[in-house]
Amino acid sequence: MEKQEKIRKAYTDYVLENGTPPPSVFQFAKKLKISEADFYEEYTSFESIEADVWLAFFKQAQQTVEGDPIYQTYSVREKLLAFYYTWVEVLKAQRSFVVFSYHQLRPSTTNLSPMAKARMGKPSARVLQLFKDAYYDYARDLLAEGRESKEVEPRPFLSDRYADGLWTQTLFILHFWVNDVSKNFEKTDTAIEKSVNTAFDLIGRSPLDSLFDLAKFIYQNK
Repeated sequence: MEKQEKIRKAYTDYVLENGTPPPSVFQFAKKLKISEADFYEEYTSFESIEADVWLAFFKQAQQTVEGDPIYQTYSVREKLLAFYYTWVEVLKAQRSFVVFSYHQLRPSTTNLSPMAKARMGKPSARVLQLFKDAYYDYARDLLAEGRESKEVEPRPFLSDRYADGLWTQTLFILHFWVNDVSKNFEKTDTAIEKSVNTAFDLIGRSPLDSLFDLAKFIYQNK
């Protein structure tokens, strides 16, 4: 087992057994039988371990779907659906840690709607940043593919924000799944399907685009 993986596993085991992060890097490293210097060669803090864990969840889901030949035949909408379903399966295998980490990251959100909670980025931003950066790369590739296949409609001032919208959708799905108490998280599957379909209905071509094209044509030819 490589050093990073060893540290990650020891950290996740510790927080699940104790309900809190280790009191110090010194004590954690001593228990793991490594030096502080060895720890800092891999991570700068406990927060950076959690950031790496969230990134690992994303990479595992991405590699799983992209390694499936059938995935390559999917529409962009279907690819995003497949990613989310797979990502949630990855999270299920580590649900106890995900729930612990998620609740540690969230500020007080009493009386806020799920979408409002999803938009709140502090103090979770630092821990989710590596995951967010990797997701944005993935989303931008999907959106570029969608423009080529005509599944995504380029719009002035809005196209650059599509990836932001998909990231907010990701946080919404995460929040929904963490709080889902339905059998086998069936409601999360429904939330994924409805949110992705709604997203692509919004970023795809709509009657308003046709109306805009007509108005533009009439203006240019009057």
